[in-house]
Amino acid sequence: QVQLVESGGGLVQPGGSLRLSCVVSGSIYSINAMGWYRQAPGKERELVAHISSGAGTYYADSVQGRFTVSRPIADNTMYLQMNSLKPEDTAVYYCNADVTSRPSGKRNDFWGRGTQVTVSS
Repeated sequence: QVQLVESGGGLVQPGGSLRLSCVVSGSIYSINAMGWYRQAPGKERELVAHISSGAGTYYADSVQGRFTVSRPIADNTMYLQMNSLKPEDTAVYYCNADVTSRPSGKRNDFWGRGTQVTVSS
């Protein structure tokens, strides 16, 4: 079994910052890529940021220049530093990981349960 647990969400004023964390644990052979998604009320889940096993990154246009995704080498934790937050960033943020599991060697996507981020004055 593989588990993903997010933390770091909360209430912040516009212009403020938050740092989200996602820890992957369980029967892991390798983590191939990780990403942050978000889902606002009444909207579809969308990709916010992605980081590959080679540390290549991708950002949605809406967060480019404000958010930074990182994953220390050989670490099972991914971070999302969110600066200059806007009310439209309000959503549940989910962690996703593309994991090769032990002992099967099968590759699957796993999701965390999400952490709420609310940007409001």
